[in-house]
Amino acid sequence: MNQNLVKIINTSNNPLPEYATVGSSGMDLRAFIPEPIHLQPMQRVLVPTGLLIALPENMEAQVRPRSGLALKQGITCLNSPGTIDADYRGELKIILINLSAETQTINSGDRIAQMVIQAVEKIAWQQVDQLEDTSRGAGGFGHTGKD
Repeated sequence: MNQNLVKIINTSNNPLPEYATVGSSGMDLRAFIPEPIHLQPMQRVLVPTGLLIALPENMEAQVRPRSGLALKQGITCLNSPGTIDADYRGELKIILINLSAETQTINSGDRIAQMVIQAVEKIAWQQVDQLEDTSRGAGGFGHTGKD
């Protein structure tokens, strides 16, 4: 398996993100907080991870919700998927929201999101006066799902 090496600083006492299984696309990110966060219903919070990374120029990290956290506790990521650009060097922080009707507690070390590393293609714009037609045309927002 060909792997890119990515530089990482871990200021937390949590293990480095890792793939849980051979088929995993994402690596779990963990909270690194001095005390538990009691997240009220519909409350948003920015949760630090203690991680700083230096991605190669042609890569991005996408931050996505963890399905178990969303199902069991109603906690999900806002701005999802969140993009971490290759030139960002600050601490990775995760925007969480509690969509449940009950207060949810986040402890340091809890798995709060997952991170997927992707290659990024760069483009150049070609300004034109007309686009080629397709069978879909300008139909959108559910256009292909109903007659």
